[in-house]
Amino acid sequence: MQQPIDTASTLEFIQAALQAAANAPLSASPNPRIGCVLVSAAGQTVGLGHTQQAGGPHAEIMALRDAAARGHSTEGATAYVTLEPCSHHGRTGPCCDALIAAGIRKVVASMADPNPKVSGQGFERLRAAGITVDVGAGAAQAKELNIGFFSRMVRKTPWVRMKIAASLDGATALGNGQSQWITSPEARADGHAWRARAGAVLTGIGTVLQDNPRLDVRLVETPRQPFRVIVDSLLQTPVDAKIFEAGGPVWIYTAVQGAPQEAALAARGATVTCLPGARGKVDLTAMMKDLALREINELHVEAGSKLNGSLVREGLVDEFLVYLAPKLLGAGLGMASFGPLEQLSDAVALQFQSAERVGPDLRVLARGVGRDQF
Repeated sequence: MQQPIDTASTLEFIQAALQAAANAPLSASPNPRIGCVLVSAAGQTVGLGHTQQAGGPHAEIMALRDAAARGHSTEGATAYVTLEPCSHHGRTGPCCDALIAAGIRKVVASMADPNPKVSGQGFERLRAAGITVDVGAGAAQAKELNIGFFSRMVRKTPWVRMKIAASLDGATALGNGQSQWITSPEARADGHAWRARAGAVLTGIGTVLQDNPRLDVRLVETPRQPFRVIVDSLLQTPVDAKIFEAGGPVWIYTAVQGAPQEAALAARGATVTCLPGARGKVDLTAMMKDLALREINELHVEAGSKLNGSLVREGLVDEFLVYLAPKLLGAGLGMASFGPLEQLSDAVALQFQSAERVGPDLRVLARGVGRDQF
């Protein structure tokens, strides 16, 4: 008979599952990164696994395989998993059925799956099979690890993170547009690591024409390149722009239909989508919804002050990743052009998540108040 596991042990095993989830590859996207720990009736870990790349096995399957490879029985074991086991046939079969077949007696899950295809159905199937289900341990950490997935499932938009490199007095470029490089090589490498975790990197046509960036991940290792997205209202993207050099899809959102250069851009691998909004600009809210339909969980923004300002003004930015260099540049371009505000109470309210040294620079992560309440 399985011995009851106390709260301390529950947290210990859930923490192990969360660590396994953190080790899941970035290529698991658009699936969430999940960890699973199998614990025997005697309280010993017999299997450990995490989500594989998209289309591969889920965490529960990997943990069951690990137990089998070690020669351990899973009959009567408890599964500690950071998200509700899936109950539907997607790229793989239902994980809850695999747990039932393996003789699992109890499942401790951090959270219910927000995916409407699951959303409690996995728990129902487990309970119908006589398996005890407890939910809630490690919920905050599990959600934070997959905040983009939760955003896409619940809000139907990606989690939008705006990256900014600036001087201590808030300048992101000189008045003549020169901006390379304000921050250090260490900060740039760290920024590439944040690019790598995103499903897509977004910029504006102004940045494409001014800086001609590649917007790929080069300074850190990555199992896959994020998609590149350009907001280009008048469809001015040059066909020889460096953003095409990394290969893979480039998505361009425009406000003009049937522009003559559309075919040439398509030949370079671009997908051009017309989403006209007010004043001849791209409808940014509609763009976010479209990116969610393309299964983008996290959107990493690296744009100029004008597009940054438009995204802030329309309430589309969830958090800010700001690198501050220990230097003053005086008059120049700011972080985001919006306003002017009439009163201080109209300010965009933020809360600091972290502040850390990266080389000689300071990395500040600030989140919009209430943006993660979904």
